[in-house]
Amino acid sequence: MVPYLRAANVKDGRIDLSSVLEMNFSPQEQQIFSLRAGDVLVTEGSGSLGTVGASAVWRGELEGTVCFQNTLLRLRPRQDVDGRYLSWWARSAHGSGLFASVASGANIYHLSAERVRALPVSLPPVDEQRRIADYLDAETARIDEMIKLRNRQMLIISERYRAAISENTTPGISQNVRRSEAWPWLPNDMPTARLGYLARIQSGATVDATRKATPDDIEVPYLRVANVQGEGIDLSEIKTINLPKSAIRRSTLQPGDVVMTEANGNPDNLGRGAVWNDDIPGMVHQNHIFAIRTNKDSLLPDFLSSTLASIHGRKYFRFTSNQVGIATTSGSKVLDFPVPVVDMKKQKSIASECAKMRESTNRIFDTLNHQISLLAERRQALITAAVTGQIDVTTAGRAAVG
Repeated sequence: MVPYLRAANVKDGRIDLSSVLEMNFSPQEQQIFSLRAGDVLVTEGSGSLGTVGASAVWRGELEGTVCFQNTLLRLRPRQDVDGRYLSWWARSAHGSGLFASVASGANIYHLSAERVRALPVSLPPVDEQRRIADYLDAETARIDEMIKLRNRQMLIISERYRAAISENTTPGISQNVRRSEAWPWLPNDMPTARLGYLARIQSGATVDATRKATPDDIEVPYLRVANVQGEGIDLSEIKTINLPKSAIRRSTLQPGDVVMTEANGNPDNLGRGAVWNDDIPGMVHQNHIFAIRTNKDSLLPDFLSSTLASIHGRKYFRFTSNQVGIATTSGSKVLDFPVPVVDMKKQKSIASECAKMRESTNRIFDTLNHQISLLAERRQALITAAVTGQIDVTTAGRAAVG
């Protein structure tokens, strides 16, 4: 049994070793497919033209023999090629669309070793290759550090937002006060009520591609797990489904429903709910999404959504979730969620304040994400320009130092 790398282990510019599988390789196969430090690995196939050809350098991160699967191509520099320059060429070929231009396929795009081998490479003398690699090592490191700082800013802002809405929905949760025995993160004097007393859950439609159509079927839009993004709903891609009228009646969303997914790969996001504002009338939801319909005389949907996103909501669903591969919850656990007892006037005030904080936070996130996109574009343009000889790295390097 030998560890081996596959397409999932190669990201753009880095090797991801969070999941490394093992397989039997004969001694002869190990000679053919083993990796050496400095080998450049390129993803041979992908479901997207934008990701096919992502590459990274193997630096011997794991000891012993490590092989690679046929979902990857291995570029090994010849004697007159600097390995670091080759790795930057591969990054350029991916980012500029050169790899995508020779990929073939419909749902899955493939490069093939033959097509990559036939690609033209601008190959200056080895000394120049090394200068280009040195320049790109330094300049991309600066850009990556700026991107890292922007991501760090978003993390800090997200934590501050979470703390702020938590103090609004569950005052005292972040303070040093006596804790409840039932829910040790809540203040002892905070009254709560079971969500099931204040709301009911509507089940969604089962998406079954093998189901035979009936004359009663109607094509309707449906809300998928991918559409529910924490406290927001992403309607950029809406799919439709054919369902009988009876199933449509049982699973149609109503304005004010709080929708949340029953499973999430990130346990910290499990249980976050977004309010459905009927942006697309007649929308149904699939059965992996809970639609919580509150008694609007006693529980405001926006107050519930903010409470689910608070520290209280995060801790409750992490504490009660099942985690086998991904974190999951159930309808009964959702209905058991302890909701802080607050009068309607106060709920409206809290929901309004939380909405303002969420809008402000989202605006900051939009700005930072835009900056990250510009930095990533700048990095790719720099790589392509240096590798293709569009800039003189010696002059550019001196200007950067100056």
